[in-house]
Amino acid sequence: MRWNDSEKDSSHDILSLYNSTDFQPSVFILTGLRELTGARMWLGPLLSLMYTITLVGNCTLLYLVKIERSLWEPQYLFLSMLAGADIGLSISTLSSVLKVFVFGYHEIAFDGCLSQLFFIHTFSSTGSGILLSMAFDRFVAISHPLHYTTILTHPRITKMGLAAFLRGIALMTPLPILLKRLPFCKGQTLSYSYCLHPDVMKLACGPVKINIFYGLVLVICSFALDSLLIVLSYTLILRSVLGIASREGQLKALNTCLSHIFIVLIFYMPLLAITLLHRINLKSSPVTHAVLGNIYLFMPPMFNPIIYSLKTKQIRAALQKSFGTWKS
Repeated sequence: MRWNDSEKDSSHDILSLYNSTDFQPSVFILTGLRELTGARMWLGPLLSLMYTITLVGNCTLLYLVKIERSLWEPQYLFLSMLAGADIGLSISTLSSVLKVFVFGYHEIAFDGCLSQLFFIHTFSSTGSGILLSMAFDRFVAISHPLHYTTILTHPRITKMGLAAFLRGIALMTPLPILLKRLPFCKGQTLSYSYCLHPDVMKLACGPVKINIFYGLVLVICSFALDSLLIVLSYTLILRSVLGIASREGQLKALNTCLSHIFIVLIFYMPLLAITLLHRINLKSSPVTHAVLGNIYLFMPPMFNPIIYSLKTKQIRAALQKSFGTWKS
């Protein structure tokens, strides 16, 4: 079959449109858990409650560390940094999630989506870096208790927290730039009620190999490296604990690590599952993706202050002191 000149021109125009970086949707469609019947009726109030607990809990931690001098120790200073990262992560998802589940509004602007995924990934990377710093803090506290405060001085702690934040910014800044250059011709519907880089990238056509490669570099240079170093830290911690003569002393040393171990597991297990689902062609329902995504972003920021408040006497004492002051 032969095409005439007008048909060739039309075909050429269509191909050039799909190959152009100008072919970008004005909005993306956020889904969340649309497949579950009546999900909005119970998820809206539930997520609103979770956001409230997260923001109140982490802001309370920041307030306690600021006013209570007994909490001006490396462990609690790192915890306050983690609370700040959790607040940033929660605020990054707040508007789109509540719009979907409370108001039933599923659209997000293209540029707004790119901005959101930048902040989500940046604060996630920052949180991962701070968890690594907290593992180093536990290693120094158990292995070198006499030099604890001389090794982890306040200026050094500040530099470690700043390094985690700047690393997140440096690693995640190329993400929206790399996505902005791509044409999108595979639809507008995303898997979650917020924007993530792998999810947006799947809707793009054209040369996405650099996005895939850079996404792998991000995972290796941030989350994979951090988790490996955390495991190494706890290997060294365990060796130091086994060197303690009394069993009571061993249990006491390990008890100081339990809160950190819990939040590390809560942070990395859903993240690992999401990474595998996106990078390995596993057959899974959209509901599985959405549930894991919500666990990954909502559970760690909410549980971090709760776990530390329940497990740490100093924080409970500071809470009682503050509430006693307010009541009087």
